[in-house]
Amino acid sequence: MRQAPATPARVTAAAPSPGLADVWAHPLLRCLLQGQSARQRLDQRHPWVLDTAVVLAVALLSLPDLLSSSRHGPFGDPTEHGHWPVPVRVAFTAALVVPLWWRRRTPAVTYGMISAVLLAQWSLGVWQQSGMAALVALYSLALHGSLRVLAWAAALTAAELVLAVGLLAPVEHPFFGLFFLMGTLTAAIAIGLTLRIRRLYLAALEDRAARLEIEQDQRVRLTTAAERTRIAREMHDIIGHNLSVMVSVADGAATLATNRGETTADALRILADTGRQAMSELRRVLDVLREDQDDERLLGPQPRIRDLDPLLTRVRAAGLPVTYRTTGDLDTLGSGVQLTVYRIVQEALTNSLRHAGPEATAGVTVTRDTATVHVKVTDSGTAAGARSGDAGHGLVGIRERAAMYGGTVTAGPPATGHGWVVDVVLHVPAGDHQP
Repeated sequence: MRQAPATPARVTAAAPSPGLADVWAHPLLRCLLQGQSARQRLDQRHPWVLDTAVVLAVALLSLPDLLSSSRHGPFGDPTEHGHWPVPVRVAFTAALVVPLWWRRRTPAVTYGMISAVLLAQWSLGVWQQSGMAALVALYSLALHGSLRVLAWAAALTAAELVLAVGLLAPVEHPFFGLFFLMGTLTAAIAIGLTLRIRRLYLAALEDRAARLEIEQDQRVRLTTAAERTRIAREMHDIIGHNLSVMVSVADGAATLATNRGETTADALRILADTGRQAMSELRRVLDVLREDQDDERLLGPQPRIRDLDPLLTRVRAAGLPVTYRTTGDLDTLGSGVQLTVYRIVQEALTNSLRHAGPEATAGVTVTRDTATVHVKVTDSGTAAGARSGDAGHGLVGIRERAAMYGGTVTAGPPATGHGWVVDVVLHVPAGDHQP
């Protein structure tokens, strides 16, 4: 019941994860994590920056093929570019690099264009570094595109590589070359799928956290509504009892005034009739508040402060030693205030029985001042961390009851030592007392 804090003073901060703390303590890892967060924020605001950077990076890696007229191809096979004009090589490079700018918006189309250009280039016996654009396209397709299209793209790329190494552009070491190319193909797809699964996992965690927060809020609202209904029922009994006394006294006074021939008899009869009408309205309100119309409650007086002694006896019999101290004239408090004090002590001790542990002890102190009633329930249990881990409803009821009298509620572990403290201050109006 102590798990839904209403004020920052009642919040129990969770201990940080040791693994995450170790990561942030390392300077290099901390810089990498901070840099990743900054890149993600920049990419969300300006996505074109990353796309342009990828295009420029692949283009720069392709410059050696454009600046040299004779370079060795991959895997030991010399490939002469001299008979291919520079504009043709630049056109091939541009056709491979430029589509990468749309790799995240249309990954399937980007891969299709790059795959077609690569097949045409290999048909002419040309190997260029710009061919790595196919790996970037496959990575983007695995990260952003359809998985069915990815499967077809992986099979098509593998077939193209086998065709290029074995027939279109033979190399000196075909098995080594094919092994290397297949490995890079698999790595690009694996990295894309890994990041995709990670994003889906994080999205699922965020969605689950949001749903849990909504469910927790709904549980608190439902508990608050149920507790208010319960309070209304109890107050109905108290008000109904007082009204019954008022009606009986008014009827008796009206009869006495009639016998004496006094003029106040009519006013007293009106007072009694008004009281009976108020009681009828209270019964209608109670019928509305009932959750189950067939639920018949046992008739009996609502508990008062004097009923705390039997309550504490039952708690002690359950195994929790309890000390009880009072200060001030509590018997003259109004019925509603006494009921509120009783319920607060009852809820707090119930929570102590559940969480304090077998060796714990509890103490209850009720103090009345001129305009306040101070209720304090403590226990020496050692399970304060467990009490702050799960949502409960007892504190909601205590808070709702205290709010009826403009009170304040403080619940949490004490400043020193173990255990739990429920501290409630109720503001009692000057005229709220027993007649």
